[in-house]
Amino acid sequence: MSICTMQAHPNQFIQTSRAGRVGVLAYGLVCYAVFLATFLYAIGFVVGVLTPTRLDDPAAAPLGKALVINLGLLTLFALQHSIMARPAFKRRLHRVVPPSAERSTYVLASSLALIALFAFWQPMGLMIWNVQPSTPRVALYMLGGLGWLLVLASTFLINHFDLFGLRQAWLCFRGIPYRPLIMKTPGPYRLVRHPLYVGWLIAFWATPTMTLAHFVFALITTVYILVAIQFEERDLIAEHGESYRAYRRRVPMLVPRLWRRRKN
Repeated sequence: MSICTMQAHPNQFIQTSRAGRVGVLAYGLVCYAVFLATFLYAIGFVVGVLTPTRLDDPAAAPLGKALVINLGLLTLFALQHSIMARPAFKRRLHRVVPPSAERSTYVLASSLALIALFAFWQPMGLMIWNVQPSTPRVALYMLGGLGWLLVLASTFLINHFDLFGLRQAWLCFRGIPYRPLIMKTPGPYRLVRHPLYVGWLIAFWATPTMTLAHFVFALITTVYILVAIQFEERDLIAEHGESYRAYRRRVPMLVPRLWRRRKN
């Protein structure tokens, strides 16, 4: 999510038994641990440090085969991320997963899709650019690092633990009904509606080394983000109504305005 709230099932997230509540909390903690490890690995994978597989490694397969595999992996992630976020899918999921574990299940599935991408990604060689002078190279690394920090900071402004399912699991464990977060727009949310996505875009594109595989990865994820925003904002309008419509009219989507609108 990118607005400072999350879409959640309105039911009270309470299990009837102590064992059930403990199970939901343990499940939430495991899912969060998997996410955290995946997020840290993603940084190394994209930047090219401290991971056995990297986005910009030398080519290891024929170009056509590598392209097909990589597009398949990116499609798998996009479909999982989008389908599981739709309200209709959530209603079906509640038949087998308690609402208090819904978000944790989404986080786990997203992490597993990324792990598959890391494991089976095919480097493609063909350097597009490789910035060698030390000053601009360091500057690009720093800009990319700021992108990752913006991603993480944006989740905490939303409520990091709610976004990744821990708040729901904790409230369930304590037997407290869940209440969705109210809509608010702190910090960077006053400049753009989706600072989390801005962070991803910076992290993927601000790199001193851009191979063909990296370019395909950044391009497809950019297209996915632009499409996903349309579905996400439709859901947010359904949830918040005129409040979100007014916010959308007032604040740009991804690029902050460098000037203020004149009042009539």
